[in-house]
Amino acid sequence: MKVITFGCRLNTFETAVMKQLAEDKLDDVILIHTCAVTGEAERQCRQAIRQAARENPDKKIVVTGCAAQLHPDVFAAMPEVDRVLGNHEKLTREALFGTDEVMVGDLSDTPADLPIISDFEGRNKAFLQIQQGCDHACTFCIVRLARGKNTGLSPDRVVEQARAFVESGFSEIILTGVDVASYPYGLWSLTKRLLTEVDGLKRLRFGSLDPAGVGDELLELMAIYPALMPSLHLSVQAGDSLILKRMARRHTFEDVVSFADKLRQVNPLATLGADLIAGFPTETEDQFNRTLDLMQVAQITHAHVFPYSVRPGTPAAKMPMVPKAERLARAEKARLLGQQIQDAWMDKMIGQTVTVLIEHDRTGYTENYLPVHVNSVTVDKMYITAEVKGRKDHVLVI
Repeated sequence: MKVITFGCRLNTFETAVMKQLAEDKLDDVILIHTCAVTGEAERQCRQAIRQAARENPDKKIVVTGCAAQLHPDVFAAMPEVDRVLGNHEKLTREALFGTDEVMVGDLSDTPADLPIISDFEGRNKAFLQIQQGCDHACTFCIVRLARGKNTGLSPDRVVEQARAFVESGFSEIILTGVDVASYPYGLWSLTKRLLTEVDGLKRLRFGSLDPAGVGDELLELMAIYPALMPSLHLSVQAGDSLILKRMARRHTFEDVVSFADKLRQVNPLATLGADLIAGFPTETEDQFNRTLDLMQVAQITHAHVFPYSVRPGTPAAKMPMVPKAERLARAEKARLLGQQIQDAWMDKMIGQTVTVLIEHDRTGYTENYLPVHVNSVTVDKMYITAEVKGRKDHVLVI
């Protein structure tokens, strides 16, 4: 079974689960694993369906993922599509090997414990889903409707999966989910268990974290355990207090800045990423500039910027819109600032000794998640430790 995956790390993990459940069978199937975070993401998924059908007329097209969960009728009506599976059904052998044209059911039945998997095709690091769904109600977000309520894998199961990954050669693991910081059994106690109980785990990272869910416990662990990497990514979304309130976010500008300061007290070279929305409904130019201010004050080195995308059925979709052209322009402005901040941070790394996990074509990432190209060192192992010699464009060179 061939899978074309869109969207987040959660989808990447679940793709690996589906491939294992398929047991190298279903050779006549191309599965499109969709994303619904933006309207553009859904458009790209539909485009991929049409292309896959054109290029593989002898294959069955099966569609699943968040967009399929939200709009099963839309995908079932596409002439290219043979079957549609929901986010629960895709994780069961019964559905994958079934024949029903549409199998999209109640998300409350999403499995809490998933099969132990051992392979991420073409990767040197593994994503580990510890959590699913969200109990919050951000006004712009449709994903909670596609993923259901907050549930989590049991801590014992997470440790078991992490050990299986390490035994398979994945020494870096990234914990992922819809709302990782709300892991129902306690994220920091789970993190400590992984760092102390999984022999051979060299690097542990997190997916995007809600700023309202992080605190001193995380920083205390980072100060003690070298395997907890000095690079974090927060779901910030905006810098202006009124816009954050209209988004129904639970943090402030000051919360993010305070956390950034504490993070750099633990490790002065730690990097901080952020998900950001440009042009949220009602956002003025001055309010957008508060987001740019936040990027500079908190030194956001990894800015993941989206122009606001209307998601029908969400409260934000009923608010007064910023013109689309302005949303795009603001997003580009934020991206450019983010690249400038990252370049400046990279320049601070020149002369530092770093350890790089090689991923492909002599490139990889440092402990603080900055991209590196290896020029002067023979690449004969997974990890390379060397001095940073300089920066070429937007990549460090060793």
